Amino acid sequence: MTISDSAWQAAVDALSAADEVALACHVDPDGDAIGSMLALQRFLEGRGIHTTAGWGTADTAAGTELEVPPQYAFLPGLDTLVVPEQFPVAPSLMVAFDTGAPGRLGSLRGAGGAAGTLIVIDHHASGEAFGDIRLVDGSLAATAVLVDELIRRMGGDLDRDTAICLYTALVTDTGRFQYASTTPAVLHLAARLISLDIDHAAISQQVWSTHSFGYIKLLGRALDRATLEPATSLLWTTITQDDLRRLGVAWQETEGLIEVLRSVGTARVAMIAKQQSDGAWKVSLRSRGEVDVGRVARDLGGGGHAFLAGMVVDGEIADIVGKVSALIPVHTHARARTLEAATDDTGQSRG
Repeated sequence: MTISDSAWQAAVDALSAADEVALACHVDPDGDAIGSMLALQRFLEGRGIHTTAGWGTADTAAGTELEVPPQYAFLPGLDTLVVPEQFPVAPSLMVAFDTGAPGRLGSLRGAGGAAGTLIVIDHHASGEAFGDIRLVDGSLAATAVLVDELIRRMGGDLDRDTAICLYTALVTDTGRFQYASTTPAVLHLAARLISLDIDHAAISQQVWSTHSFGYIKLLGRALDRATLEPATSLLWTTITQDDLRRLGVAWQETEGLIEVLRSVGTARVAMIAKQQSDGAWKVSLRSRGEVDVGRVARDLGGGGHAFLAGMVVDGEIADIVGKVSALIPVHTHARARTLEAATDDTGQSRG
């Protein structure tokens, strides 16, 4: 899915001519969503363009708090973000990051629909074709790759803080450069960002290896209730609202927990179902190579990529497990692959 030169030019022209731009990423944002948004915001502000940036809540009501996932609390520019109720209702120009469908903007979906011009910057192969100018390429490792290219096409250079944001985005969605989407071009970009005097080791430690004590307790609880379905090799577990309250863990901190399940060699598919405040389940799926979980998720109303995907569904967890299990044989590849493509789930979020 190659982006045409005309689409790139339309985005460059729209941003260059703007006096004010609203920037939004998907709800429950991951490092790629936040990092990419902050990087472009910093670049635009350096050009004298006023920006308003943030993200919405999962429901349609505007939120009064902006919950930053703790592993990304070090990112420069977080103090400039606004809560949803302060976001423009009908911006003249708006940019949506890492968002494969308008519903993923949550309570800011209305702002996207009312925007004079909406630019979508995304790397998800599935989802809805929305927006007036689409910089979307499902073959890329991260939205950060597209933001870097957009800045280059606008004649800009990266400073250290922008590089920190982009590197965080890149290291998040490549799984520390372990996924198959880590191409030579991705590594060249990482090298260029590191050359701007960023502490890449500290970033990786903060994103991947820094957790609260409550998270460790939550991990133990989730692993204790993990179940392996012998017929389909689906390994699944749940995280409830009660778990989060009792252990004092923020929803956003659970983002990488599924990677522990996926490390089990006998499990073809790993699944974590996290209960939202409204009772629905946010289901994350990971494949070790044989099963196209992107297709599984799409059949159940979600989206994503062949090896990382997810959806939000209502119902009893036993019914959800049954539906996923039934689809695994349908979407099993004829030949197993041992490497995995990288992006986030729910069509967007790695959580």
